[in-house]
Amino acid sequence: MFYTAAMKKKNTTNKLLSVDDKQLFKETIGKVKPIMADTIHFEKTTSKPKTHHSDKKSNRALAQFHFSDEFEPDLSTSGPMKYVRADVDSFEAKNLRRGFYQPDLILDLHGLDQHQAKKELAALLHACQKEHAQCICIIHGIGSKILKNKVPHWLVQHPDVMAFHQAPLKWGGNGALLALIELKNKFDKS
Repeated sequence: MFYTAAMKKKNTTNKLLSVDDKQLFKETIGKVKPIMADTIHFEKTTSKPKTHHSDKKSNRALAQFHFSDEFEPDLSTSGPMKYVRADVDSFEAKNLRRGFYQPDLILDLHGLDQHQAKKELAALLHACQKEHAQCICIIHGIGSKILKNKVPHWLVQHPDVMAFHQAPLKWGGNGALLALIELKNKFDKS
């Protein structure tokens, strides 16, 4: 068995053997009968329907479901942009402002339109659960203030967002938000 496999392979060791060595090897091994491999044809079983691709689509759709452009939350227009969910201590917004939390993930929305920015924000919030990121930084820039106004409105609508505040200067200042994310139990299948 070794002989047939070794002789069928054309490698450099075959070139190193002299004709006498090859003949000696054949005599030592004796008569060799090639092995006939039986081929087994397994019955094709039907696997689970391919829902992996559709699951990703439904996860993205679920993540984007929370963002409506029609919704106008009652956010203060005076002072820095901030929000705290009703069941969260208002002190968390102060912790964000003071830089108590360091962002685990950063999203830069520069150069994106509203539709792209909404998709990226949804993907970021979905990634927070996967990466166990509790604090995120969203850099929306100032520019024509379209994303600066829309991003807080989208964040308020998402159930995982506990609070957000205008970022400290080292994380973008007036052109960015720090958000605190509620992490779901890691044993959940969602």
